[in-house]
Amino acid sequence: MTMNDKKGTAVVTGASAGIGKIYARRLAKRGYDLVLVARRENLLDEVASSVRAEFGVKVQTLVADLAIAADLDNVENLFASDDSITLLVNNAGTSTLGSLTAVKQSEVDAMTGLNIGALVRLSLAALRKFNEKDSGTIINIGSVLGFHTLPISSIYSGTKGFVNNFTRGLQDEVAGTNVKVQLVLPAATATDIWELSGVPLSALDPTSVMEAEQMVDAALAGLDQGETITLPSVEDVQLFADYDAARLKLLEASQNGKSASRYLSAR
Repeated sequence: MTMNDKKGTAVVTGASAGIGKIYARRLAKRGYDLVLVARRENLLDEVASSVRAEFGVKVQTLVADLAIAADLDNVENLFASDDSITLLVNNAGTSTLGSLTAVKQSEVDAMTGLNIGALVRLSLAALRKFNEKDSGTIINIGSVLGFHTLPISSIYSGTKGFVNNFTRGLQDEVAGTNVKVQLVLPAATATDIWELSGVPLSALDPTSVMEAEQMVDAALAGLDQGETITLPSVEDVQLFADYDAARLKLLEASQNGKSASRYLSAR
């Protein structure tokens, strides 16, 4: 049995550039065959050719715009038809940054459809397959903006907040099985999503921006270490532990059938 047989096939969405492209290269180096999904065919073919030549793995490409129902169907069907798939990287996403009055409805629909709708459908398609085999890995790319919003990021932050909570729910569902679900929460990362969003990278403090290679390497190191939630740029992991403990404490405090005393004066 070859290394590729052992690893199986990884499906990577948004694989034509940026984070997805780096995941494709890193997973191929680890011995995975690949199905690379993106809407930009010329860039996708370049990535596939480069990976085949350098790593000698099987690379299939699937040109798909995951905001289009028929294209999303084609990608979803992969999980039912290909038993070799063992890993999904849900990386495809889009962002338009601007005030709510300036963002077009079509841009809002694109963000919610791709960042939420496509990710959910592919996660569940993979989960059904992996549950059958009691084996497999789902990696969902969220964002630290799932914890926070800016005046120009209300929609994007909302979609990433959904990804954060949805993925944590998946993790609870697979607890006690051999299926792994990792939530990756990068901060600013140097990819073309910034130019596409309307905010150029040059507008950011360069010391706050991580290279895509470093981000993916940190995320995969976190996966290897058994992390379910990986914050590639956060040095002090206790910060997240404290945040999560406070979140649970607040949830526990909300389980009360009486209104808080500060509201009683309204009677």
